[in-house]
Amino acid sequence: MTPHNQAQPGDYAEAVLLPGDPLRAKWIAETFLADARQVNGVRNCLGFTGSYKGKRVSVQATGMGQPSLSIYVHELINSYGVKTLLRVGTCGGLNAKVKVRDVILAQAASTDSAIVKDRFGPYNFAPIADFGLLRKAAEKAEAAGLKVHAGNMLSSDIFYHREPGLEGYGLLPDHGVIGVEMEAAALYTLAARFGVRALAVCTMTDCLITGEQIDADARQTSLKDMVTLALEVAIEG
Repeated sequence: MTPHNQAQPGDYAEAVLLPGDPLRAKWIAETFLADARQVNGVRNCLGFTGSYKGKRVSVQATGMGQPSLSIYVHELINSYGVKTLLRVGTCGGLNAKVKVRDVILAQAASTDSAIVKDRFGPYNFAPIADFGLLRKAAEKAEAAGLKVHAGNMLSSDIFYHREPGLEGYGLLPDHGVIGVEMEAAALYTLAARFGVRALAVCTMTDCLITGEQIDADARQTSLKDMVTLALEVAIEG
């Protein structure tokens, strides 16, 4: 047990999906996992373990933002022995080639967060995904007919910028950054520090160029596609 997690040793599988929203964690467990049981409820940041296609897998909510995710990921790795971490979330689009409902695989994660940039002194550490997970996810997404993009994601500590649209993101869109979310860079940095594997898989739900947003029904369908993809990757180890 930890200050943020009431699970006992062995309660988590070695592979864990990481949504930000606790209710989305509950939805994933109830919708996709067989024999799911709740293993954590501290601060209502829900965690569950069950099986998918006969293989053990867990889901743990992380809350919003890199500080919150860092607590849960650190503890999952160091207190519960988790080896594979797959963030499943939503993101905003920074590139016209990426359409709403498309899946983005965060090959790398730029950030404005001091959590990463103040840790390495004179060096600019580049947080990147595990290549094996990235390759497997890309192959499975293409085989399933999903519209998928692999590229550089921005993990921002700021949700509401003063500047409208793309203006708040400076030169990043011009340098190939295709989406923005709030967690992947910290996830990748912790995975690198502790020698485990991580990948962020996000559905693009709103375009910061056109203002287009996904409606509630389409959002649910798209999230099912994304979660299924992440589970297929998770169970292959």
